[in-house]
Amino acid sequence: MAHFTLRSLTLTGFLLLAGCSGLPDQADETVGWNAQKLYSEAKDSMSDGAWDRAIKMFEKLESRYPYGRYAQQAQLEVAYAYYKSNEPASAIAACDRFIKLHPNHPNVDYAYYLKGLANFNEDLGLLGSLANQDLSERDPKATRASFDTFKELSQRFPDSKYTPDATLRMRYLVNALASYEVHVSRYYYNRGAYVAAANRAQGTIKDFPQSPATEEALFLMVKSYDALKMNDLRDDADRVLRKNFPKSRYLTANGAVPSDRPWWKMW
Repeated sequence: MAHFTLRSLTLTGFLLLAGCSGLPDQADETVGWNAQKLYSEAKDSMSDGAWDRAIKMFEKLESRYPYGRYAQQAQLEVAYAYYKSNEPASAIAACDRFIKLHPNHPNVDYAYYLKGLANFNEDLGLLGSLANQDLSERDPKATRASFDTFKELSQRFPDSKYTPDATLRMRYLVNALASYEVHVSRYYYNRGAYVAAANRAQGTIKDFPQSPATEEALFLMVKSYDALKMNDLRDDADRVLRKNFPKSRYLTANGAVPSDRPWWKMW
């Protein structure tokens, strides 16, 4: 009798689970909506700052109606929604996809600009969270990617309304990259790796000749060559430093190399 009761309970439980599995998890409010309705709802969500809902609407729109102007626009709008919801990787991927699928779209310049912004802000957010970490071995890849994207935008679309801002950001990023290179040179010098310090400082002057960081780069070359007893190279670097920066703070009596400090503090 006990055996029969156990089998009955097991069968009953199985039937209950089977019945529950057939129930819908949640009603989809968008069932039956056309492309215009989905797009309108997504735009309203963006206006309200409901980025997650907007992303879902745009993705449903493209999934159900993959062709036509609404689908194209959704691919671009979802990139912005990802950007605003602090998902830079998804925003960059969406921009890349739009650029690949629609290289001649009238708004493709905006896709480049948004991609540059996503990388730009991603690096700022990353560096802000690393305030207590030594960044000497960290390559600011997002900074370089942002610069390259803004550069491509300015070259391909010189008349774009986004190009002036992209150009200003490029100047800013050049200074940031130069400061990073000087930071690495200083890091090497303070640890006795004078050859590496001199080479990194020389690379800064070569790659970023107009940046403010060239002043310290020249000084690091002077100090590194002096430590290596390479007097001719030291004197050449010292002469260039004095000619271009006659009032340089690095020409004071003690001539000490600054201690390591976060290179991104210039931001």
